[in-house]
Amino acid sequence: MTDGTRSERTHDDIPSGRTAVVIGGGLAGVTTALALADAGIRVTLLEGRPRLGGLAFSFRRGDLTVDNGQHVYLRCCTAYRWFLDRIEGAALAPLQDRLDVPVLDLAKPEGRRLGRLRRDPLPVPLHLGRSLASYPHLSLAERARVGRAALALRALDLGDPALDAQDFGGWLAAHGQSARAVEALWDLVGVATLNAVARDSSLALAAMVFKTGLLSDPGAADIGWAHVPLGELHDELARKALDSAGVRTEIRTRVTSVSHNENGTWSVQVPGETHTADTVVLAVAQREAYDLLPEGALDAPENLLEIGTAPILNVHVVYDRTVLTTPFFAALGSPVQWVFDRTHASGLREGQYLALSQSAAQDEIDAPVAVLRERYLPELERLLPGTRGAGVKDFFVTRERTATFAPTPGVGRLRPGTRTKAPGLYLAGAWTATGWPATMESAVRSGVNAADAVLRTLGRSRPRHLFEFEEAA
Repeated sequence: MTDGTRSERTHDDIPSGRTAVVIGGGLAGVTTALALADAGIRVTLLEGRPRLGGLAFSFRRGDLTVDNGQHVYLRCCTAYRWFLDRIEGAALAPLQDRLDVPVLDLAKPEGRRLGRLRRDPLPVPLHLGRSLASYPHLSLAERARVGRAALALRALDLGDPALDAQDFGGWLAAHGQSARAVEALWDLVGVATLNAVARDSSLALAAMVFKTGLLSDPGAADIGWAHVPLGELHDELARKALDSAGVRTEIRTRVTSVSHNENGTWSVQVPGETHTADTVVLAVAQREAYDLLPEGALDAPENLLEIGTAPILNVHVVYDRTVLTTPFFAALGSPVQWVFDRTHASGLREGQYLALSQSAAQDEIDAPVAVLRERYLPELERLLPGTRGAGVKDFFVTRERTATFAPTPGVGRLRPGTRTKAPGLYLAGAWTATGWPATMESAVRSGVNAADAVLRTLGRSRPRHLFEFEEAA
């Protein structure tokens, strides 16, 4: 591995054989590089940042190791689970034994605010029947209508292209869902997974989330999250896996151009060096991919610029004592969305560290820290009595202004597949046509798709373990 210090040279001295350059060291790029290396391809991975992991990373703040944002996955995220296994990190990001989400509603008096969304060991859809029937944040009539809408959602054909043009909020309204039901159930799940409220979400993507996560398998929605800093998984363990696989990884290496050579190979230009390879995978954000694509690689490259982005804001609060006794909870009737205990993962030894994950944060992403402090500390006091009188040792925010692509109606027609019209050039990234919203699962799936396409083109055998997750899905 290098740290970005190189001399001017080319790869003409590489012995004959199949080679690949993967541009981008997020989950999509790391997955692509591992899969190709496992199949016997000699891979160089180039990443402009000083670390791997893309938008799921950690940094130091004093004695704390802080994740830039809270990331979770579900049991149905079979590709990301494969990724964790491949980097030997599954034990560090365990799944719940069974779905259990505490939901606090500030509209209720203290002592009666808690409801839970959890599953029973029963077949679909009975696994959620008791939880829905007793969910206190909806009326009896609303619960009945939710059940009917869930059955209608389950009947949708995810292969129907017409779903992409419809908005989920309109579909819910047409199926009898009240504003309260949308807030207390559909958006509770949807905002966290889609990074958009129902009215701003493609029906195709929303249906995919709910059908796969809640209506496919009893355990599909069980939640998993990293019990260590994300950097330990997506950077440290990922680098170790890449090194063991023989991947040459270069960080702090910004690619300036990609060009197709007359002999059919590709040249990837970085400051002070040219990498030559048989194939190239662009595993970067859509706007960066647009800048690097050679002319004619896509029929409508401008579509990449039409894929909107959506922000996520994370609010971090360190208290001088324990104020939350559960790993996480979701909130209703408050600007607070989801709150996670990050004390152990961050290395905090005294007090408690809470992280608030605020998706679809267009109205707050640029708000000053002082304004956010005045807004969220009182909300936490309303939600968690233990915070009243507790000392706030630290308060800070992290902002990802382009955290995900926006899952707006019609976005599906803009998302390209992994293959381009340029032989040997492929795309990867959560924004490509994986069928999933912008999640870690989508990123890993895109890397698998890219590796699969490369190997098919090269006539190479696919490593069996890479595609075992497809059977599980």
